[in-house]
Amino acid sequence: MAEWNLGTDRKKGIRKETEKAILVGLVMQNQTAEQAQEYMDELEFLAMTAGAKTVKRFVQKLQHPHKSTFVGKGKVEEIELYIEHHDVDMVIFDDDLTGKQTNILEEIFKVKIIDRSTLILDIFASRAQTAQAKTQVELAQMQYMLPRLRGLWDHLERQRGGIGMRGPGEMEIETDRRIVRDKISQLKKKLDKIDLQNQTQRKNRGQLIRVALVGYTNVGKSTLMNLLSKSQVFAENKLFATLDTTVRKVVFGSMPFLLSDTVGFIRKLPHHLVESFKSTLDEVRESDIIIHVADMAHPQYQDHIDTVNKTLKDLNVGEKPTLMVFNKLDLYRKLNFDDLLDEETKTDILTELRENQQNATEHPVIFISAQEKENMTTFRDILGDMVSKQYEIRYPYQTKTW
Repeated sequence: MAEWNLGTDRKKGIRKETEKAILVGLVMQNQTAEQAQEYMDELEFLAMTAGAKTVKRFVQKLQHPHKSTFVGKGKVEEIELYIEHHDVDMVIFDDDLTGKQTNILEEIFKVKIIDRSTLILDIFASRAQTAQAKTQVELAQMQYMLPRLRGLWDHLERQRGGIGMRGPGEMEIETDRRIVRDKISQLKKKLDKIDLQNQTQRKNRGQLIRVALVGYTNVGKSTLMNLLSKSQVFAENKLFATLDTTVRKVVFGSMPFLLSDTVGFIRKLPHHLVESFKSTLDEVRESDIIIHVADMAHPQYQDHIDTVNKTLKDLNVGEKPTLMVFNKLDLYRKLNFDDLLDEETKTDILTELRENQQNATEHPVIFISAQEKENMTTFRDILGDMVSKQYEIRYPYQTKTW
């Protein structure tokens, strides 16, 4: 039976020491080999964030996942052979597995089986600091676990030789389901109570303009937050370094506003996790201005932008005034410019890139390096103008010179 380890010792998650992992993914219909490679790179980054070291990748082309083993019989045998001859602690799959698939794969491979959602939930559990984040993660874990209980109890159904084994198994499933449903109900009530407290806190912040930082995970939002607010918000080159929404008061000249840093988005984010964290994203809903940060040095940054825009649309905040910030300009130069290029050519390339991005959106666009503090004066000027305009809209009859 799978070891869920829910609700206890959550900060440790799957980490005891550096565990060695195999990654398994599929190239399915309407998906290129390059996209599959990008997904696997991201899965490896997730595994590293959770404390695992990737030792091998297995990728297979299939129209859809195999109903019992996710990958085909030949690929299962290939993975099994590799595990027999190498030191491996777990196999991580890039998509969600059913309880039945998890059981079958654990019996074959004799190691821990983890899917993408379980991995992300584990990272969230280890990163959660506040009561709200911990409750949201636990709720998502329970909701993810509930439909998989039957698959996890399949081992009882196979013991048909034992008299009475199937009956108790069914009763055990129903008991577990009731316990999990009761726990989900308790967590939702607890979350509602925390949400009411947060709403009261937001009301008590007065009538300051609110600015929300959003973006794909690990694009540098927290670094930018630290730079603008001169505070020390936790920033690290790992996925989901920030879980809890952090709000700081920022003053440009004499013009104050509130700046919030939110949890990063990611592709294939577990549905229950999105639902659980919608209350955290209330800061985005209630913001007046959105700063959408993208990592321009990442080869798939356009996909990341599309993922964030889709999430913002789902939250019904896609129409808010937005500043598109392409961060990590220094890293972009390092990866794409060689010593043979003269400064004029480099400038022309960046100018054309900026014009292309500006033509792709109706929002203002700026390229910066938060790490190197490059173009920050221009960034502050643009953001300052946007904040000032929002104050004029909110208080049209008050003359204010900042």
